[in-house]
Amino acid sequence: MKRYSFIVFLLLSACTLAGIAQHKAKSKHKIKYHRPTRQTVLPGADQTGLYIGYLKNKSIGMVINQTSVIGPNHVSSLDSLVKLGVHVVKIFGPEHGFRGTASNGATVNDTVDPKTGIPAISLYGKHYKPTPDDLKGLDLLIFDIQDVGTRFYTYLSTLHYVMESCAENDVELMILDRPNPNGNYVDGPVLDTAYRSFVGLDVIPIVHGMTFGEYAQMLNGEGWLKGHVQCKLKIIKVANYSHATAYVPPVNPSPNLNTYNSIILYPSLCLFEGTTLSLGRGTLFPFQVLGHPLFKGKFSFSFTPESIPGMSEDPPQKGKTCYGIDMRNYDPESIRNKGKIDILWLMKLYKDFPDKEHFFNNYFTKLAGTSELRKQIEAGKSEVEIRKSWEPALSNFKTIRKKYLLYK
Repeated sequence: MKRYSFIVFLLLSACTLAGIAQHKAKSKHKIKYHRPTRQTVLPGADQTGLYIGYLKNKSIGMVINQTSVIGPNHVSSLDSLVKLGVHVVKIFGPEHGFRGTASNGATVNDTVDPKTGIPAISLYGKHYKPTPDDLKGLDLLIFDIQDVGTRFYTYLSTLHYVMESCAENDVELMILDRPNPNGNYVDGPVLDTAYRSFVGLDVIPIVHGMTFGEYAQMLNGEGWLKGHVQCKLKIIKVANYSHATAYVPPVNPSPNLNTYNSIILYPSLCLFEGTTLSLGRGTLFPFQVLGHPLFKGKFSFSFTPESIPGMSEDPPQKGKTCYGIDMRNYDPESIRNKGKIDILWLMKLYKDFPDKEHFFNNYFTKLAGTSELRKQIEAGKSEVEIRKSWEPALSNFKTIRKKYLLYK
């Protein structure tokens, strides 16, 4: 019996030592940031008690996508409200579709939701703005989508056009507000209206630091909707949220923002969409890597973009080995703590690129919202000089923004 106990003791000791060694090995290579928690944060949609009575006996439309969820099990807000007896008669879907399965930039057609039988109108197909016929018969339209806080993320433009159409057609808009994971800072060049497009409609910087509810109030308050029309708004605020909150969305905001890292890096890396470089579209880690075949010999890290249905059908540098920078283990909190986008990557990679004449494409100016940034990088201007040129417009926007904040 004593011998048996001694053997058990030896086995347990060996297992304990192995566990400690394994833990140390894992700790040595683990990602160096603490994943934020969303335990206490309650998006507007989750607080059904605040708005379900208001929807009673009304014909409702919903602007939604895969991020429109309620509760810890992430049940679709559409399915939840229908189950609660809300009379939803129309669905409106933004880029990627209302189920979030279309690739970036892909045209999305009108359809019918197979689960509920409700018609689904695309706001990223034949038109961006709901027509009078689209809104006919609606008493109220609900807007419930997760944002990531940048001017060129197209859901912001969808909100603009939805508000405009609601105002013109006398339909009230209810916004079920959600936290902004990049809501703790404001940065970047302010849009020059000469370069207005669907990736930049309003006179705001690249990172606006607002939730959809706050931004909607700004659109009304500053008279930015066409003809200065005013949209009747009802905003269901996020509970237990401030702009300092490090928020991890429970559902990927879009197919190519599939990690918290990519969401935090997105404001800095999306400008590379306006260059010949690959930023990982066509891989399982988009917006976390940067590279190009011509960087061979300059960087040891490599990746090869391929067609991935539902993410990127025809990504830049498809089928070519790209050499560059791997940011998958980058600490996203370092960007949050800096409170500004990182333009040094753009400046450095342009400087190192052997074919500078073909580094930028025409899309870059639309994303930047100004023609100046490209000229400044090509001229070798310093980061200090570039940032100085963003003033006083950036500071003026920060002053305007304060009037519409719903959260500290």
